[in-house]
Amino acid sequence: MIKEIYKVEREDFINAGKVSSKIKTILKELQVPGALLRKIAVACYEAEINMVIHSYGGIITLHISEDGLVHLLFEDTGPGIKDLNAALTPGFSTASDKAREMGFGAGMGLPNIRRVSEFFDVKSSSEGTTLDLRWQL
Repeated sequence: MIKEIYKVEREDFINAGKVSSKIKTILKELQVPGALLRKIAVACYEAEINMVIHSYGGIITLHISEDGLVHLLFEDTGPGIKDLNAALTPGFSTASDKAREMGFGAGMGLPNIRRVSEFFDVKSSSEGTTLDLRWQL
């Protein structure tokens, strides 16, 4: 069993993507097949970037159980997603001008995450957002 917890800071564009890289390295060491590794890496990166851009910061938890369930849990604090249905629509974005200038904010984060995840659940309120993702090895 593996359990890792990582902190993500608000608007920390310099370190954005580093947690995803660490998780990808762990999965490579476990010899996760390439196609599945890419799906998990895409979902993790997109979710991490969303935390950096849209939240006040949060925690990413990686849990890999003995039976091969890869579980990624993203928990952030406010402001939450005001219109979840819109946020799940490709191209919809509420990213700041700063994020867009850096090449982020195309509005494909949640749609891409949902597309590559075997299990996808998102809950959001003004307190924050929780994104629960899972894959079976």
